[in-house]
Amino acid sequence: MAKVTPTAKKLLLGKEIEHLRELAGLSQEEAAALIEKGQSKIAALEAGQASITPGDLLLLLDGLGVTEQWHKDVLLELRRNNHQRGKWTGIRSHCSEQFRTMVGLEEHCDLIRTVECEVPPGLLQCEAFIRALYKHAHAGTDLDARVQARLARQAIYKKSDPPEVAFVISESSVRREYGPPEVMREQVEYMIEMSKLPNVRLQLLPFKTRVQSASIGNRFVLLRIPSPGVAGPLEFAYTENEGELRYLDDKTAVAAHDRAWSRLTGAALSFEATRKFLRQVANEYN
Repeated sequence: MAKVTPTAKKLLLGKEIEHLRELAGLSQEEAAALIEKGQSKIAALEAGQASITPGDLLLLLDGLGVTEQWHKDVLLELRRNNHQRGKWTGIRSHCSEQFRTMVGLEEHCDLIRTVECEVPPGLLQCEAFIRALYKHAHAGTDLDARVQARLARQAIYKKSDPPEVAFVISESSVRREYGPPEVMREQVEYMIEMSKLPNVRLQLLPFKTRVQSASIGNRFVLLRIPSPGVAGPLEFAYTENEGELRYLDDKTAVAAHDRAWSRLTGAALSFEATRKFLRQVANEYN
């Protein structure tokens, strides 16, 4: 079975199935026998890598001891169209598959925590800065579409139930010049305004702050997606290096990144001190 990049709904359904199977005390092979499939089918379902028909899902849930109709309805809803990633046409069609995965996960999150160095976080980038960042690799309508596609991520701030979004950034994120002074000033001022949103927290780690680890040099994003079922939230650590993007859902890896987050938020400036620092930086871009 070819490996595919899972959607948030598939991942949520897979987590629910895994949780229910473990509660029932069944192996993957035993659970697969309930729907007359092989063990690999359940393994792929739990990993968000496969689909299941409504009939097979109901048969599986009955075999796993799910009796409440509300719970069955929730899981059937997770199954419905769970292969779709939204409307990836127009400007959004310019996004890479890996970027689409990030956007799809962000749209379902109730908590997003980002550690960034060298560049402002994507969810805090203004249009002028994005354009300066990508103009060397793209031009014309292609550039315009890519800029708008990246700005579209920020629609999560205006949802009826927006996620809590927190950032810890290195001072290098606002010192490294990717555009002329007027663009950099606009970018820093944009970050200040975004930090005033009720669901946004922004902290900066100055160069002069002494830290006990090198975590600020390891950019990562912690994503939490609430489950409508009983399995608890999905939690991921997203890491990005040159040529490699990884989504880690291993509990040990997520916990390690969570500890790094705690250390960095403890060492970074407070929210108001961060805004004061950023105002000083903006004024230096003349």
